[in-house]
Amino acid sequence: QVQLVESGGGLVQPGGTLRLSCTASTFDLDYYGIAWIRQAPGKEREGVTCLRKSDGRTYYADSVKGRFTMSRDTRQDTIYLEMNALKLEDTAIYYCATLAPKDTGGRYYFCGPSQALYPGLMGQGTQVTVSS
Repeated sequence: QVQLVESGGGLVQPGGTLRLSCTASTFDLDYYGIAWIRQAPGKEREGVTCLRKSDGRTYYADSVKGRFTMSRDTRQDTIYLEMNALKLEDTAIYYCATLAPKDTGGRYYFCGPSQALYPGLMGQGTQVTVSS
């Protein structure tokens, strides 16, 4: 069974940089997009970025636009999230997940101008803490 594994989290000062990675045995799966989702303490999960499978286009939440960059290395089946100019409010557990139209219940997300998408595979997450 394919699993997603996130890594690269840690403690960083405001204004700092981190790069998260999400690896899988294969991304040759049936999904609409791959997303980074985060959950801050006491808050609901929030979609941060999404990479649409059909054309590789990426979409970003307004809160991270211009600071975060999502990319994919197809040779290594790895998804990256480069996070620059980190802010205190970026503190959260970051998950990577595949998104698909199949309604699995619970929270749904969008990948650009898409229909509602639901997480399929999701990793265990990696903690990002921004603190001075």
